[in-house]
Amino acid sequence: MKKILVCEDEDAIREFVVINLRRSGYEVRDVSSGEDALAVFEREGGQFHVALLDVMLPGIDGFAVCKKLRELSSTLGIIMLSAKSQEMDKVNGLMLGADDYVTKPFSPSELVARVDAVVRRVSLLSAAPQQEEALVSGPFVLNLRSRTLTKNGDPIELTQVEFHLMKLFLKNVNTALERSELLRQVWGDNGSDVKVVDVNIRRLRMKVEDDPSTPNYITTVWGYGYRWKA
Repeated sequence: MKKILVCEDEDAIREFVVINLRRSGYEVRDVSSGEDALAVFEREGGQFHVALLDVMLPGIDGFAVCKKLRELSSTLGIIMLSAKSQEMDKVNGLMLGADDYVTKPFSPSELVARVDAVVRRVSLLSAAPQQEEALVSGPFVLNLRSRTLTKNGDPIELTQVEFHLMKLFLKNVNTALERSELLRQVWGDNGSDVKVVDVNIRRLRMKVEDDPSTPNYITTVWGYGYRWKA
């Protein structure tokens, strides 16, 4: 059974989320503070597939929890829950390592669809290795068995979203990929905003480019999407 960590300080919302996730077949641990979320995560050996984190929490906020969880695990799926619609909340969470965000109020079907999509990506990381061993482009080697990326032999740590983005790019070198197609391929048909693509591309550029402000590898196709340039 897939395990979800829910961190939400509002009792009614937390109970609503927990009930709907359990009805969908998930095992759930729920806490009301960031400190408790980190304690439970470490106490259970990080054996979670997804963490749902409210942005506004007593004590340390959801952003700080997100950052710490991402440091502890590159494969954990992280979804931010926010009552705010401000763009910067979304951008901040994604830049700190979140995979997706859901804005309150949300429906049970929307929440479960987002969780399902993240769980599918996480599960792919532990699936049977593919016959193809690695994808190579210039100084980059993406090893499909170990799920690792190197540049000139130096390792680059990727989240599960970044791994899937790199896999798509290296399978489609010099091909323009539409933002909506990247969204569908990586996040699935779950209602996510294309903004998550842009922010994750920005985060990925910070890892693979020599100068992220003038990218040589992940180039922008204005009004369309992105291209991996060999």
